[in-house]
Amino acid sequence: MEHFTSRLPRPWQAACHLFSGLPVAMAAFLGCFVVPAGVFFTLFLIGAPAWPEIVRTLRRLAGYERVRAGGWLGKPVPELYLPLDGSPGDRVRLAFTDPGTWRDALWLPFATVSILGCGAIVLVLWPLALVVDGTAAAVRRPRKRGADGAAPPPPRALLLPAFEKLADAQARWTAALLKPSPSAKLGQRVAELAESRAGAMEAHSAELRRIERDLHDGVQAQLVALSMRVGLARQQVRNDPDAAAKWLAEAQEEIDATLAALRGIVRTVHPPVLTDRGLAGAVRTLAVSADIPVEMNLAAVENGRRLPAAVEAAVYFVIAECLTNIRKHSGATRASVRFTRPDGSLEVVVTDNGRGGAGEHGGSGLLGIRRRVAALDGTTEITSPPGGPTRMKVELPCGS
Repeated sequence: MEHFTSRLPRPWQAACHLFSGLPVAMAAFLGCFVVPAGVFFTLFLIGAPAWPEIVRTLRRLAGYERVRAGGWLGKPVPELYLPLDGSPGDRVRLAFTDPGTWRDALWLPFATVSILGCGAIVLVLWPLALVVDGTAAAVRRPRKRGADGAAPPPPRALLLPAFEKLADAQARWTAALLKPSPSAKLGQRVAELAESRAGAMEAHSAELRRIERDLHDGVQAQLVALSMRVGLARQQVRNDPDAAAKWLAEAQEEIDATLAALRGIVRTVHPPVLTDRGLAGAVRTLAVSADIPVEMNLAAVENGRRLPAAVEAAVYFVIAECLTNIRKHSGATRASVRFTRPDGSLEVVVTDNGRGGAGEHGGSGLLGIRRRVAALDGTTEITSPPGGPTRMKVELPCGS
């Protein structure tokens, strides 16, 4: 049906759009009785088990009309609902307290009147428009050309433009009634910030535990071994200088290993290469150690002023984790890192041609990436179908 109507002139598409809304109007008319009855019986606890299902059906009906209105307007109509999850009591409570439920309920009588009214107008004007605008134009004789040789303008349609205006008005009214209210958007934003803050706190705690474990199991153990070797060397320095020299040589090797371990821990806190060479230079360093060819597009971060330090550090760790996963798990033979700068944000896309199937709960570090990015109010999109390719897109606000 949609493919067929797309070939019609715009006014006739509008007529089909309005006419196709009649089933929605009938369902909305029925909902004008079902929803109040559901509320009444739920208040007396008789119909409480049915109330979440009534709300789900109402959401589907409103969602269908959002799709119709968005398709006509050329931009989607957003929706925002609380999830009806949990125990039966929780579902009833959420269905009652969700502002979207009452927004959809208030839309029902409007949908009944407006869609039925517009559909009735179409039914009346459609044959009249066909006769007045179609037949009259077809039988009208061609006029003579003007003095300048130009063809006369075609006869102007009289009734057909009314269909388009009706469809525009009905779709805009629907979008205005069904879009989330500012208070609902604010509530969702607060919930998102609370979730990202909780994730950031968890990621921070995990990072502290990792650093503590690395210091305890790595550096501390190496320092204990170093102290023992120096003590043995002190005991042997007079009686057996050769043995003392051996212990001191081993202590020197232990010192070098300990310093390397400390440098590794420092790099995980804030890599010095970011401070010294900037984000572009740090990414090049990561690409060199990736063991596979990495195509890079760093123009967006090479020119202009530096990004905030927190953003640079987050992007560095994201790319480091991605390239580590690619090297260890993907079997890829090439990868790419691309930066773009949409308005007020930084977008990073890392792709590879590996086997795909990357998941956030398989110890790959992807969940940590999502939490680190969310802590900076960013977003993460991961696409990794079995067989590949894998694509990770991270967008972070950077204020420039």
